[in-house]
Amino acid sequence: MALQDKYKELTDAASAAGVTDLQVREQDNVLYIDGTAPSGAIKDQLWVIYDKIDPNFVSGDLVLNVNVDIAATVTKVKVVTQSSNLNIRKGPGTDQPIVGKAAHHEIITLVSQSSEQWWLVRPVDGEEGYSYARYLEPVTE
Repeated sequence: MALQDKYKELTDAASAAGVTDLQVREQDNVLYIDGTAPSGAIKDQLWVIYDKIDPNFVSGDLVLNVNVDIAATVTKVKVVTQSSNLNIRKGPGTDQPIVGKAAHHEIITLVSQSSEQWWLVRPVDGEEGYSYARYLEPVTE
């Protein structure tokens, strides 16, 4: 099965949900999906579809590189780790690659509360990704 066929439900959902600059390309037996989601909830929905097609993301044949439109972010959270940096991961799970870190007590942007365990965040100078919610605390203005 061609990768574009395997992930058709995902690419169709991205298009229907209003992901802008949507680009789908296949290279070296990996499908790359790039674009900008209008909200964190849309990005979260794409990850749910991805997990349904490839449970626990074990195939390693897709790179989902959809970020949330910068205008959609509104809330700030504080990193409340004991003393270490907080890992920011490509997707919601410890099996996902680390794309960045946020320092202890750093204030970062909360894009969406994806689940009880994983929140989609964007550090000040880094790539957006998912962090374990236990180590994030809403900042009161």
